[in-house]
Amino acid sequence: MAKAPVLTPRSDDFPRWYQDLINKAELADNGPVRGTMVIRPYGYGLWERMQQELDARIKEAGARNAYFPLFIPQSYLTREAEHVEGFAPELAVVTHGGGKELEEPVVVRPTSETIVNEYFSKWVQSYRDLPLLINQWANVVRWEMRPRVFLRTTEFLWQEGHTAHATYEDARDYAAHIHKEVYADFMVNVLGIDVVLGRKTASERFAGAVNTLTLEGMMGDGKALQMGTSHELGQNFARAFNTRYLSRDGQQELVWQTSWGASTRMVGGLIMSHGDDSGLRVPPRLAPVQAVVLAIKGDESVLAKVREIGDRLTAAGVRVEVDDRTDTPFGRRAVDWELKGVPVRVEVGPRDLENGTAMLVRRIPGGKEPVALDALAALLPAILEEDQALLLAQSRERRVSRTSDVSTVGAAVEAALAGGWARIPWADLGEEGEARLAEHAVTVRCLLAEDGSVPDADDAPGNVAVVARAY
Repeated sequence: MAKAPVLTPRSDDFPRWYQDLINKAELADNGPVRGTMVIRPYGYGLWERMQQELDARIKEAGARNAYFPLFIPQSYLTREAEHVEGFAPELAVVTHGGGKELEEPVVVRPTSETIVNEYFSKWVQSYRDLPLLINQWANVVRWEMRPRVFLRTTEFLWQEGHTAHATYEDARDYAAHIHKEVYADFMVNVLGIDVVLGRKTASERFAGAVNTLTLEGMMGDGKALQMGTSHELGQNFARAFNTRYLSRDGQQELVWQTSWGASTRMVGGLIMSHGDDSGLRVPPRLAPVQAVVLAIKGDESVLAKVREIGDRLTAAGVRVEVDDRTDTPFGRRAVDWELKGVPVRVEVGPRDLENGTAMLVRRIPGGKEPVALDALAALLPAILEEDQALLLAQSRERRVSRTSDVSTVGAAVEAALAGGWARIPWADLGEEGEARLAEHAVTVRCLLAEDGSVPDADDAPGNVAVVARAY
């Protein structure tokens, strides 16, 4: 009898495969309240690495971390009409506290533009206070009707940046800098996901923004996932909250603003971009554990050697875990590490010691080969970089091979429903065509300029719409 697979094959049922992998790789569990999640240590370790990499880039961009309250007076959200209308269906509202009805209901933070502006209006007095560049790492709550772990949850973790600038140009350029130098750099060079950078259409724009820049990744089933966004807010929130500054020539002026965010949704993107029928494949630059050294048997000489190898690899700059749990069968441990997607396994048993070798198992390209013990520390850093590049190349090849150029709404829908993306001239699609796509649960993921760059305007000549089904 054939042995049952550990995971549902992706080609049989992609959503079930995704949920199986989250469970078997011990990434997360469903929380007790519908739509919430418990992130388990290995899943949180992935998020921590994402935080570290993003936080460093955010700080290089000049922003500093702060923290704003979880509870926001309901009246704050009503000051910017488009903003409250966009978020109204998703709000969680607290009406009672301390056994009493509150004088004013408070909203559990869905995003912080309103409360941030309440304080920006106090902190900004003159042009000398600008630009004001703030980021916070926090949780947010958006009441989700169709939850899916990591992708759409009622409560999730993220970072949200909020900035105030003296001029439109400065705000525009900063939003673009975050889009490209912070988010795209991280997603391409660390996550190994070949994201497309583009501009959202008016109907897909963030509520209260004048422009939304997005990063879209193609998942293993051909659907799109919005991995992060950077918004130009214009002066909409500044006007609503009277956030002004005294200019160099003595005039009171409204500030220009941005906001931008990326969330634990990226963990879902990591799974669906790189996972296979054996589990996760974690990009080495991201991986909390880049190499695991496994003792095959509980022989004292083997245990001593795996610990020694662990120390050598750590000294070589590799993030290592030594697995000497020989009371658990070796096969089960190997499968667990395979599921978790650790890039490299170094397996050592008594016979390996006799030969002066270890079995090197590479998770990303697959395959294994014996390697001299003395060569491991020198070999691994280069191998990890090779495997990092391979994941990005595979992500890019998938996107390119499954994206087709079309000229009609019908052809765009057909391409999307077949598990791919379509590119169609925006002049041929327009808002009317966008509405027709929506009838088939297909959306315009972003607009690109004719040369593939981010366009300066929705209606710039030559704009191309990227069309797909999305999570």
